[in-house]
Amino acid sequence: MSIRFDNRVAIVTGAGNGLGRSHALGLAARGARVVVNDLGGARDGTGSSLTAAETVVEEIRSAGGEAMANGANVTRMDEVEAMVAAAMDQWGRVDILVNNAGILRDKTFAKMDLKDFQAVIDVHLMGSVNCTKAVWEIMRQQSYGRIAMTTSSSGLYGNFGQSNYGAAKLGLVGFMNTLHLEGAKYDIRVNALSPVAGTRMTEDLMPQEVLDVMTPESVTAGLLYLVSEDGPRRTILAAGAGGYARALISETPGIWLKPEDQSPENVAANWDRIIDAQGAEEYTMGGQQSMKFLQEASKGLGLELKR
Repeated sequence: MSIRFDNRVAIVTGAGNGLGRSHALGLAARGARVVVNDLGGARDGTGSSLTAAETVVEEIRSAGGEAMANGANVTRMDEVEAMVAAAMDQWGRVDILVNNAGILRDKTFAKMDLKDFQAVIDVHLMGSVNCTKAVWEIMRQQSYGRIAMTTSSSGLYGNFGQSNYGAAKLGLVGFMNTLHLEGAKYDIRVNALSPVAGTRMTEDLMPQEVLDVMTPESVTAGLLYLVSEDGPRRTILAAGAGGYARALISETPGIWLKPEDQSPENVAANWDRIIDAQGAEEYTMGGQQSMKFLQEASKGLGLELKR
């Protein structure tokens, strides 16, 4: 199976450097027309320059591809809408959105100014919301769309000094889960990438010999599958250094307590059973959790659950 993106139009945010650049080049190499979006700011989000995006566009054009540079700030909806309008004017459609733009403002929560917390939420979470909102109706009308969020192990599992980043990144998983449900009948497939790569975001965190094997290109291989025509739905793909895995949010079977036994003491007494992962399931919508508890309660109380 050869994965191609001929006649597809892709928008990649934060595409001037690192992972975004790799994603944009990878899509273009396989036939996509690419909007290379990058504000051109520093790692903490300050400053702006279109130079990085224009450099990537030149690389794509030199290789025979089609691309345009765009400097929209993803936190500003008017700029995002103008970016999408430019793509529509040039190519008439938008098939793929890669929400990759991000900044870092790491500090322990005790020392973090809430302005730095808000700034990270605004770029990672609301920036992805803005870009997705701007293309959503286009994709619905086309009955085709592929959207990739960029989550992180910091959001899935936590990382010291990254409460702002982790909160934003796990928020994107919840966003993905609901968009999957709402976009399914329009063949809009929404997934999330959890990358580990040697970029300017991680260059201060790891030794060079480790960074050398954690190439952005190895992550892009996974991203290209997520946004392909036959790609998956509602999947968190972890990727880094040539490794690929699926991250899952699952729920244990748990227990049921009779009304007279529903006390914190009995929750504590049954804690080992509550957290026992044997038989844990992955749910695909919130109502499944409610139904599980209602079924257990009905069984325990001898009631018939109406469907």
